[in-house]
Amino acid sequence: MNGTLYGVGVGPGAPDLLTLRAVNVLRMVDVILAAASPRNDYSTALETARPHLRPDVRLLRLEFPMTRDAAVLREAWLKAARATREVLEGGESAAFLTIGDPLIYSTFGYLLRTLREMAPHLPVEIVPGVTSFQAAAARTATVLCEGGESLRILPGINGRDSLAAELGGADTAVVLKAYRNFPAIREALRATDRLEDSLLASHVEQPEEDIRRGMDGMDGTPPYMSLILSRGPAMKAGQ
Repeated sequence: MNGTLYGVGVGPGAPDLLTLRAVNVLRMVDVILAAASPRNDYSTALETARPHLRPDVRLLRLEFPMTRDAAVLREAWLKAARATREVLEGGESAAFLTIGDPLIYSTFGYLLRTLREMAPHLPVEIVPGVTSFQAAAARTATVLCEGGESLRILPGINGRDSLAAELGGADTAVVLKAYRNFPAIREALRATDRLEDSLLASHVEQPEEDIRRGMDGMDGTPPYMSLILSRGPAMKAGQ
């Protein structure tokens, strides 16, 4: 009998923000699959989940390089899917850990797609997780949306003009991956009259958490785990 793959969202980084379902799955599986960079085997998702793991659970690290080279990425996904397939076809169940939610800008999506192409017969279940932007909103009592308002989730890797166009049409916007492309993000916020009141949240629900309002005078690049919450000009009165 084949094992089941569980895509488990472990939340933004605090062990007590895992759902009960996630904890139950982690206590049941035989193998933990943790994504890691080839340059650094540290996994925030693994450290977040560690208090809930069985002492005898087996750990298998899957390497996902930080690159945009399509060929390199494809080979990494194939290698990870083969390793996962071997575990499941050996009769063991496995949980792939992901910070936040498994289906929002997550490495799990690539593994899921590749495994379904390679071995569509293997069962997969997904356990949703609390996202970093939900946690940041909770920390700051920021209303994300109400009534007929819209909430738009944007990738911070896009260009200034694209980001400005998306921001201009959103009541509330969440910009994820808000680090490497920070100058373009800041200019897009300025162009849409959002810069002064937007929140920059880094390492939410982690020991090094930092949340600040306004980024006009900020220099340098925010940490890797950073996001921006931005209520539109017409929404500010409702914050």
